[in-house]
Amino acid sequence: MRRSISIIILTGLIIVLTAALTAALMYINNQPVSNRGINQIFEVPAMEPDSAQWGLNFPNQYSTFLLTKTNQNRTKYGGSFPYSKLEINPRLVILYAGSGYDIDYNEERGHLNSLTDVRSIERINNKTPGTCYSCKSSDNPGLWAKMGMAEFDKTMFSELGKNINNPIGCANCHEASTMRLVVTNPALDEALKSQGKDWRTFTRQEMRTVVCANCHVEYYFAGEGKYLTFPWKNGTRIEDITAYYDNIGFKDWQHAISGAPMIKIQHPEYEMYTADSTHYRAGVSCADCHMPYTREGAAKFSTHDVKSPLLNANLACGACHRDVEYATYRAATIQSQVQMSMNVTEDALIAAIKTIKAASLKPDPDMKVLAEARQLHREAQMRWDFVAAENSMGFHNPEEALRILLSSADLARQAQLKAVQAAGSPAVIWNGSH
Repeated sequence: MRRSISIIILTGLIIVLTAALTAALMYINNQPVSNRGINQIFEVPAMEPDSAQWGLNFPNQYSTFLLTKTNQNRTKYGGSFPYSKLEINPRLVILYAGSGYDIDYNEERGHLNSLTDVRSIERINNKTPGTCYSCKSSDNPGLWAKMGMAEFDKTMFSELGKNINNPIGCANCHEASTMRLVVTNPALDEALKSQGKDWRTFTRQEMRTVVCANCHVEYYFAGEGKYLTFPWKNGTRIEDITAYYDNIGFKDWQHAISGAPMIKIQHPEYEMYTADSTHYRAGVSCADCHMPYTREGAAKFSTHDVKSPLLNANLACGACHRDVEYATYRAATIQSQVQMSMNVTEDALIAAIKTIKAASLKPDPDMKVLAEARQLHREAQMRWDFVAAENSMGFHNPEEALRILLSSADLARQAQLKAVQAAGSPAVIWNGSH
């Protein structure tokens, strides 16, 4: 009898202690980032750009981070192997005609290659502003603090480069004294404030996605000073961003074939993922998949070998999905569906571009209607590029990606019909047969 009572009491204590520990861990994990700290053996100066100094305190994180220099592997639709996107998909030459992306557009490599890769881009010239360094170096936080972002951005790329020696590193995401995740890019801080948000109140799990938005977002260079700006004032969905650009009358370039005022979408991973995607709704962060927890002996830590989860599926997917093989199969199926939809959309866009060009060469076209066709081309291509430039082939948010591509194809066909109307003749329709 006494033994039974003892077992019951012991079981009860275990349950209570387990619940208390779980509650404590949840409390710690969900504290605002400003309340978190960590003890360090070696003191690291604020905004220290040399990641090796941080590695003295965190050798596991640093040793895995070094792997981003050589993790040049391809997935079916991306990865980090350096290849020309123009060679893989020649239609991009037409879609980006006149932008600079029609002569040089390559797949990105890992974080430790960021500085080398940006300096080898053929689009870089003597007119390139320092803004193009914004997401490429761990020297940036210190330079932003010293110079201010406005001065940083308006300094010429070649001149600013004299003060930039380190690729992306620890200082881009962490505060040195506490190791908390922080927003270091002033443009992200300003974009969040424009939405009434203060990242300092976010939980650690939320920050494991937000810090990626220091770089993995759509942006543009505003004004003569080429001030880095995220077009989030109206919201972060493609329709919000389109309206933002239309309201300020902004364009990145004029299309060399259709004559439309165009926007080059960059890499809106954050916007696409946070647009009510399944994983985002479930509380999954970017780091959970791209920097999954791993073990080295008794130590458990988040690997900093940032790469596609498909290259590390057992850890990246296996943390939540018991059947990893099925999870990767579903990912492949989703990406294949998005790729097929993207091909159809690209065909529609090219048909619109060619038809607008043909209409513009007809005698006395209706210029008002032709301008409407060009505006439709602009809006259609912005939507397509929002999916094409986003590095997941739709997997980050398949429902949203397919919705956007459907809208893009519809707008492209409307642009084509407007061009026919402007020309006053169906003979200008381009269907790819000539």
